[in-house]
Amino acid sequence: MIRNLLFSFVWSILFFTCNPPKNTTTVPQNIPIAEFPLPQKDTLAALPIPENPPTPISTPASTPPTPMPITPPPRQESKALQVGAEQTAQLLPLLSHKKVALVVNQTSLVEKKHLVDALLAESIDIVKVFAPEHGFRGIAANGEKIANTVDEKTGLPIISLYGKTRKPTAEMLQDIDVLVFDIQDVGARFYTYISTLYYIMEAAASYNKEVVVLDRPNPNGHYIDGCMLNPLYKSFVGMINVPIVHGMTVGEIAKMLNGEHKIGDRTCKLSVIPCKNYSHKTPYSLSIKPSPNLPNDLAVYLYPSLCLFEGTIVSVGRGTDKQFQIIGAPEYNKSLYSFTPTPKEGAMSPPYNGQTCFGYDLSALSAKDIRNQKGIELKWLIQMYNECPDKKKFFSNANFFDQLAGNSSLREQIIAGKSIATIKASWQEDLKAFQQVRKKYLLYPDFE
Repeated sequence: MIRNLLFSFVWSILFFTCNPPKNTTTVPQNIPIAEFPLPQKDTLAALPIPENPPTPISTPASTPPTPMPITPPPRQESKALQVGAEQTAQLLPLLSHKKVALVVNQTSLVEKKHLVDALLAESIDIVKVFAPEHGFRGIAANGEKIANTVDEKTGLPIISLYGKTRKPTAEMLQDIDVLVFDIQDVGARFYTYISTLYYIMEAAASYNKEVVVLDRPNPNGHYIDGCMLNPLYKSFVGMINVPIVHGMTVGEIAKMLNGEHKIGDRTCKLSVIPCKNYSHKTPYSLSIKPSPNLPNDLAVYLYPSLCLFEGTIVSVGRGTDKQFQIIGAPEYNKSLYSFTPTPKEGAMSPPYNGQTCFGYDLSALSAKDIRNQKGIELKWLIQMYNECPDKKKFFSNANFFDQLAGNSSLREQIIAGKSIATIKASWQEDLKAFQQVRKKYLLYPDFE
């Protein structure tokens, strides 16, 4: 009842507000609100109710805006260069439940840990280690014969491939399933690590063993240059018919050896784990010496040009702190730059031990500038020949020089006084043919 009365009262007020009756008594204007006479009960009941009362305005409950979906930014892969040994997701399945032999040296690092230790930590069954020239620790001199030994830290047998044996025998491989090759190369045919790779793959093909190559960048992989190898001059400083500077990584070399049947009629079961974020234009500075006498980037870049001196009377600085950055011999003009080789790690009996040599200091050259030349520099070889007091003695080990060059033509051209342009022009036809073969096996964008 009370509810109905109140409802009627409210609608009455609304009605009179919108439609005041004509016969209504005028309300005095000056009566205070508190004194305004309220309608009595009977009056309220008599008030008409509008037929169509206004619809109350209702404000709908506000709906919160639908939040925009938050899409996380795409995961950015690291652009840092990673070597093959760091690709453990690819490597470990290839080695799991197998007997493993490693072909490694001091450069075989996974970040700061040696590959041997890294794989043992993953419970890989390493049976033995094969060591190349300069040994497992990389401190033996060039040409120094390495004996078999045992690694003090792990107790693993270390079998030398630079002593009486350079290719693994059937007996050496009978207790293993897979050979893992992980050694830093510098991209010159006469740098013997790729010769060891050649023998590893040849033995694996013969005895039905797998080979896994963990690739690493080639610091001289940004160009090709030099003589091709004449098969008549094949030796351990030239096993593969490629130019002096071949512009390939060891992984690419391995693929070429298999694909071109360079290791005989057979091929081996080969897996190559490539680098990430690398191209043949990528500058690559070595964090650890690849061999005792290549101490820095400049030496690595000069090596393809200066190593040819090893077949002459000229020292390349073995036994000094500027290996492959200085050249000279006692016979030259005594007003020239001088140095005196002495026994050092990696060169315990250097050429001209204790004798003063005279020649040229190249150590002030810019490593970046030498790299950007993208070619073997013959001017120093020709200059030293021309300045030699007795030219007949210059090629003191002509046979070794020819093995380094890959033929006898380069020595004969220098003796004949041919220009650098003429000598290099004689290489071009072979280099073009090699480039076509090379392209088939590249794992990375090329330098061209």
